[in-house]
Amino acid sequence: MKNLIWILPVFTFLISVKFVCAQTDTIPQDSGKVFTIVDELPSYPGGEEALFEYLAENVRYPQYAKNKGIQGTVFAGFVIEKDGSITNIKILKSIGGGCDEEVIRVIENMPKWTPGKQRGKTVRVQFNLPIKFVLQNGGGKKKKNRKKRNK
Repeated sequence: MKNLIWILPVFTFLISVKFVCAQTDTIPQDSGKVFTIVDELPSYPGGEEALFEYLAENVRYPQYAKNKGIQGTVFAGFVIEKDGSITNIKILKSIGGGCDEEVIRVIENMPKWTPGKQRGKTVRVQFNLPIKFVLQNGGGKKKKNRKKRNK
């Protein structure tokens, strides 16, 4: 009886491990799952340098943000679909001043990417992209430092 009590938990553990492994060994063909970690990451056409070039050529600093001296990094998240198209664009970290809308505009107009792969099959992949807005020469309106004079 003691042996049966000891074997039962081991047997149950082995069955649950086998069940978990069986679930992760296959990817359903019509899976709507969005992966965050994949064997092959999605890639922008032409690679990372081409992506930086695209961003440099297409991102425009919003005038309102310039006037207000708004700087910082907008973090955007989106899904790269199995066909390389981009969907579900979301701003993960905002800086305001029209910068978020500009990032969305630029991402919406990107060409199709090479999709990511998991176990040799194309899959949907979550991708996060930081885009930095930095004013040259400090930019924006500077507040004058006025000192009160004692008379």
